[in-house]
Amino acid sequence: MEEWFTALAIFEKVYWITALIASVVFLVLLVGTFLGGDTDGFEGGDVDMDIEADTGIEFQFLSFKNLVGFLTIFGWSGIACLDGGLSKTVTVIVSVFCGLLMMVAMAALFYYLGKLQSSGTLKLKNALNQIGEVYLTIGAQRSNIGKVSITVQGTLRELDALTDADTDLVLGNVVRVKEVTDNGILIVELLNK
Repeated sequence: MEEWFTALAIFEKVYWITALIASVVFLVLLVGTFLGGDTDGFEGGDVDMDIEADTGIEFQFLSFKNLVGFLTIFGWSGIACLDGGLSKTVTVIVSVFCGLLMMVAMAALFYYLGKLQSSGTLKLKNALNQIGEVYLTIGAQRSNIGKVSITVQGTLRELDALTDADTDLVLGNVVRVKEVTDNGILIVELLNK
């Protein structure tokens, strides 16, 4: 093995060293990802923060994972080109192109996977015009807060509700959400009279 490596030209050694080291780092990252150790940065301690944003992750072309992917594909495609008898210039061009293609593919993959996640935060504005059923009696003319069972964001929830109706809304009445107050109380109206 040592004789084989010493017999290589410096140009070939660079590709082999790059390919082997990048492949080892890539495998460590892959195993870490499958075991739940997926990080893309320094972990210096715990951070307790409340972030309110529904933007997903931005398109990250330059990241550690993408750099490792670039170097891995760069090295192995360069070795394949050299074994195929291509010139040094063509080898560099092909290996850089393949590496950049890998970076774009990985960045796009992480970008679209990030868009699949949901924050799970309940947005009461999504309850507008939804149909539900009274669960606890709602007092007439907003005199008493009751509860309604209503599906919001694909989940059945029991939420506080008031009504402007002249009579109390009782268990089993079918209602429609016509408004949501600033403090998160639903204003409902009776549908089955």
